Amino acid sequence: MATFNKRGYKTPKEKEEKLDNNYIEDVKVDEKDSTTAGVFNTLDSTASKTEEWVARNQKYIFGVVLAIALVTVGYVMYQKFIVQPKEQEAADEMFAAQQNFQQAVDGTKSDSLFNLALKGSEGKYGFKQIAEKYSGTAAGNLANYYSGIALLNTGKYAEAVTALEKFKSDDVMLSVLAIGAIGDAYAQQNQPQKALDQYVKASEMNPNDLTTPRFLLKAGQTALAMGKKADALKYFNTIKDKYESTPEGGNIDAMIGLAQ
Repeated sequence: MATFNKRGYKTPKEKEEKLDNNYIEDVKVDEKDSTTAGVFNTLDSTASKTEEWVARNQKYIFGVVLAIALVTVGYVMYQKFIVQPKEQEAADEMFAAQQNFQQAVDGTKSDSLFNLALKGSEGKYGFKQIAEKYSGTAAGNLANYYSGIALLNTGKYAEAVTALEKFKSDDVMLSVLAIGAIGDAYAQQNQPQKALDQYVKASEMNPNDLTTPRFLLKAGQTALAMGKKADALKYFNTIKDKYESTPEGGNIDAMIGLAQ
């Protein structure tokens, strides 16, 4: 039986569609290749400009690199041949002064020993000279602390404050003691408010059973003497609540009674 195509009927043009799809894909690939090529061209252009800039400024770049190298080498050499020997020299000088200081603290606290510690003995510098000559070294910095305590014990309170304020340390305990000692110096100069400020500051640094109750008690006693009973009571109560087992807490109830 014969079959006839209807008029106007068209069979699917699979081959044509495949050709069209292939063409679109080819176009996409071309576009992708074109974009990639553009990126690489941009990179090449940037690299070329960078190379040109380096070529034009190579003297400057070399100078900067050389300067950094010289600074680094200079710092290392300075530390090795100047700072370290100076630190050792300062430590050697301070040995005699420390001995005199320790004997004064452990013994009668005589002014003569503190003065020897300050001014030097046995051909060695005292703390004052060490602090000045070896300023910037660890030993020179520590000499400021020793000087301040020695001056405080010999009644030179203003000088003690000056020396102790120069002392800076990462050692929290020594820092606390230095601040508290400044408070003692102000108290001896009849400057109770300044003394109180230092005692409170010392009590708030690095809370512990040794220095905190000690400076809280001094803060409370100073506030009480100034007529600031509410402040004094606050400091005394802190000792009772947190540090009652310490020596300062042994008689704290009597101090609280005075402040009430």
